[in-house]
Amino acid sequence: MNKKNFIVLLISLLALPMMSQNPFFNQASTPHGTFPFNELKNEHFLPAFEEGIKQHAAEVDKIANNKQKPTFTNTIVALERSGKLLSKVATVFFALNSAETNDEMEEIAQRVSPMLTDHSNSINLNEKLFERVQTIYNQRDDLKLSVEDAKLLEDTYQGFANNGATLDADKKEIYRNLSKDLGLATLQFGQNALKELNDYSLLITDENVLSGMPADFMEMSAANAEKAGKTGWLLNLRYTCYSPLMTYADNRDLRREIWMAYNTQCLQGSKYDNTDLIKKIINLRLQIANLFGFDTYADYVLRFRMAENSKNVYKLLNDLLIAYKPYGEKEVATVQEYANAHGAYFTIQPWDFSYYSEKLKTALFNINDEMLKPYFELENVKKGVFGLATKLYGLNFTKNEKIPVYNKEVDAYDVTDENGKYIAVLYTDFHPREGKRSGAWMTEYKGQEKDAKGRDSRPHITVVMNFTRPTASKPALLTYDEVETFLHEFGHALHGMLADGTYASLSGTNVYRDFVELPSQIMENWAQEKDFLDGFVVHYQTGEKIPANLVQQIKDAANFNCAYACLRQLTFGFQDMAFHTITKPFEGNVIDFENAVTQSATLLPHIVGTGRCTTFTHIFSGGYAAGYYGYKWAEVLDADAFSLFKQNGIFDHATATSFKENILMKGGSEHPMVLYKRFRGQEPTVDALLKRNGIQ
Repeated sequence: MNKKNFIVLLISLLALPMMSQNPFFNQASTPHGTFPFNELKNEHFLPAFEEGIKQHAAEVDKIANNKQKPTFTNTIVALERSGKLLSKVATVFFALNSAETNDEMEEIAQRVSPMLTDHSNSINLNEKLFERVQTIYNQRDDLKLSVEDAKLLEDTYQGFANNGATLDADKKEIYRNLSKDLGLATLQFGQNALKELNDYSLLITDENVLSGMPADFMEMSAANAEKAGKTGWLLNLRYTCYSPLMTYADNRDLRREIWMAYNTQCLQGSKYDNTDLIKKIINLRLQIANLFGFDTYADYVLRFRMAENSKNVYKLLNDLLIAYKPYGEKEVATVQEYANAHGAYFTIQPWDFSYYSEKLKTALFNINDEMLKPYFELENVKKGVFGLATKLYGLNFTKNEKIPVYNKEVDAYDVTDENGKYIAVLYTDFHPREGKRSGAWMTEYKGQEKDAKGRDSRPHITVVMNFTRPTASKPALLTYDEVETFLHEFGHALHGMLADGTYASLSGTNVYRDFVELPSQIMENWAQEKDFLDGFVVHYQTGEKIPANLVQQIKDAANFNCAYACLRQLTFGFQDMAFHTITKPFEGNVIDFENAVTQSATLLPHIVGTGRCTTFTHIFSGGYAAGYYGYKWAEVLDADAFSLFKQNGIFDHATATSFKENILMKGGSEHPMVLYKRFRGQEPTVDALLKRNGIQ
């Protein structure tokens, strides 16, 4: 053995103990093959990424250099099923990086982002490989493929074309650099937003300053202070703190201080300034779009959305603006009148609106979150939401303590069907932590797919929230909005858990971005239904069933300020589209730009020196660039779809089965409009949404 080979062998032998201890290489036996989080350490990620990339590159090279003529099986399916280790590592890492991150993981993310971009580009820009894909694609009409196989071929080809395969050699190199820079910039944007959120705190030592705040809020903020080694009430900008302060704090100066802190995050001059990153991101996206011959990034993206182009998106946004704005103006005027009548001799500002809105809502409907929260104890809500899945789709949920979890607060469930057949694993993670980003989301630790022999590999799904924690004297009590959030994310989870596709890339929530919110938003409708609420909503202390009049008050108040809420969403939609329909490099002030493009849908006074784009992670570090309108489009879909449940019965078995088989199980295996029409029998119209919101 020569010296060089000896050194290689020695390195390999030394690496064996490290690999054998790494759960990505040698996974312990766990229920359903769930990931052994209890064995995972930060040091395991980088070697696993490196090995995953190495293995995937070898697999791709083998496909590209196959001596046999290209076929659907030896090229398209082979590509689809390659990279298992890398997919596993990336799925686990990025899911944890949102729910349980730390400084070391964020450094790893910065390090692996360009590695992954380079690897992806090496595949997409591999000329031999694309030649094989293109050969099969050109023969597609003669191959007699199934609908799902044809969709995989179409998506595979478009994936290559959309990522530079058809570019000239010099442009391919430009694309490599642009995509790498964009990946790092979007990653940095999200990290900055989380760090800025975590950095803020305000200690209150005078209880009178917190006049009006509910008892459980006081207990929570006192516990925050105690945990930080301080005496008093420690406030932060997480939703569980920010929202109650805006809603209940009598102290107007405090409301203003917190609102200003929330709406000046990551602005110019901040420690985590995102303003230049926004310019960099939108300009990089424009350069990529131009490279492919498109005038705007929106044009580049929307080809593969239900909306198809920016003209259709703007039509939706403007139609909703025209329909809702007169009602929104009346809603704001009504809140202003109420505030004036109750001693507020000023024009209400953004930090006043929620406060006076809540008081007006209580006066009109005799209902508010503090009245409802005792009936929405988290464990009961969980039973209710799980029970809804049982009624609609025959699913059952059994906690499995043997499944390893990544935090002691996380629970894991075996999900089975009505016959006891294993369907999925569901993880639930409900409360805020420093290492968890804000908001709520669903993702997966393993997707669903079938192997060459048709054996079904079932998914491992997680839902992550930031609900108010239990306190020393009370369990976790949810606001009505939090109940809707739970239902929303659980709808995404159902989409993932019930997936029944052959290919992972077409399974579950791997659908058009403006279709993915239908399964989630439709679930929110049940929160207003008495027959659903009666099944689980009881007072956490007395066990008393929620009174019928309170349920009716929930329904009566459902449309309170709904136009204002719609217009607020439209401001985000307009902002997103404006940033992504620029045709020349942007060099202006991003906050001035945001204000200008959202002005038509803004109802409250603009406060100089504030803005929201600098923490708009959906479009600048998530997957919603040129796609935020999808939330409003999904409202059109969900209202139209739920109208069929209302017509046939909210627990109607036939309707639920049709939704399950035509929407939830199908994933992205067919065009979403085909799937929707198969369920609904017609294309969606805006009528059901307008009717639901009382907009005529």
